[in-house]
Amino acid sequence: MQEVLKQIDQVVKEHDVVLFMKGTPEFPQCGFSQRVSAILNTVGVPYAAVNVLLDDHIREGIKHYADWPTIPQLFIKGEFIGGCDIISELNESGELTTLLQDLTPTDSD
Repeated sequence: MQEVLKQIDQVVKEHDVVLFMKGTPEFPQCGFSQRVSAILNTVGVPYAAVNVLLDDHIREGIKHYADWPTIPQLFIKGEFIGGCDIISELNESGELTTLLQDLTPTDSD
C-alpha cells in the first residue's frame, strides 16, 4: 500500500489539477465521474485524469490517500477538494472558478 500511496502522491504533486475517476474524460464510466469531468471541461482548465478502473491498487489507494470513500476525487494544487457533490456545489456557487482562476487559460495566453 505504501508504494501505491507514493505513486498517487507523485501524480497529485505533478499536476495542478488531477481527477481520479472511473473511465476517462472522453469515456467516463460512471455518472459522477462524467459530471465532474464535464464541469472541468466547461471551466476550461487543463487537468490530468487517472482512470482508477485500470488498477485496483490505485482505486483502493486513492480512498486511503484522501481519506474519502468514493470516486471521483478532485485535487487542485495538491489539495483534495472533494467528490462529485462537493465539486457540483462549488461550481454552482462560483467557488470552483475562484479555486481554478490562475490555472484557467485566458485569451491573452
